[in-house]
Amino acid sequence: MKEPGTNGSRRAVYAAATLSLVYLALLRVLPGPGPAARAEMIEASRLMARATAALRECRAARGIALDREADPNGTGLIGLEGSEITTSSGQLEAKRTTTNPDFAALVVSLLREAGVGNGDAVAVGASSSFPAFIVATLSAAAAMGIEPLVVSSLGASQWGANVPAFTWLDMEDCLRAHFFPGFAPVARAVGGEGDVGRDMEPAGRAALEARLRAGGIPFLADPDLARNVARRMEAYRESAGSKRIAAFVNIGGSTANIGTNARVLELRPGLAAGVFVPPLPERGVLQAM
Repeated sequence: MKEPGTNGSRRAVYAAATLSLVYLALLRVLPGPGPAARAEMIEASRLMARATAALRECRAARGIALDREADPNGTGLIGLEGSEITTSSGQLEAKRTTTNPDFAALVVSLLREAGVGNGDAVAVGASSSFPAFIVATLSAAAAMGIEPLVVSSLGASQWGANVPAFTWLDMEDCLRAHFFPGFAPVARAVGGEGDVGRDMEPAGRAALEARLRAGGIPFLADPDLARNVARRMEAYRESAGSKRIAAFVNIGGSTANIGTNARVLELRPGLAAGVFVPPLPERGVLQAM
């Protein structure tokens, strides 16, 4: 078995996520959530639909056409099969699944199950491989009255936010300008292999690094996993201030977030309990949390 972060294990993660989504949704049909939770779930879904529409308009304004074969619902949140900022293989079906606005409602349900409440903060490790899942998480946080502390990585697997003219950086700008005015990540990274984009084309990696260094947000560029994770944890704590970090949301398969120990593949999608904590050199933020 390959270590997390390699193409083979990422395919396994994406496949497991896709196969589990229907099961995970069905678990929440009976018993149903209470009135307060239902209201938050409905609001989160509504917010995600509106945020997606804003992103679609921003994409169209840049003259980037939708690929109706890859993105039949016209969400604008499906990227390319390949580009200079693509990091690894990815499953198109998994990317499509997360574009459903009801995914934001599912995030509300999971966060409530984790004990997250109004006024809390949640740490978010956000790979651009799943831009729709990031939008779902931001929408859920807004509906619940919690603060999302996002560390985003810009490299993306196939069909993610890998359009060079409309990266997750551009999506952030669009969301901030038109939908979530106060949103800003607490830190950013290139992402990809080693969290420094070793698996990207050199030109694509250099272009992302230049934008990150000029972006005014802390740029994490340490290839040493332990130091990288420590810096992320520090960024989360500093940004939370007096707020409780009540949960960690992992999006995608970044080694900085899930570590390099293969036992992370034993975790099922959804709310994870009893996480195996490997030796320090193999830990990601997930295990550090």
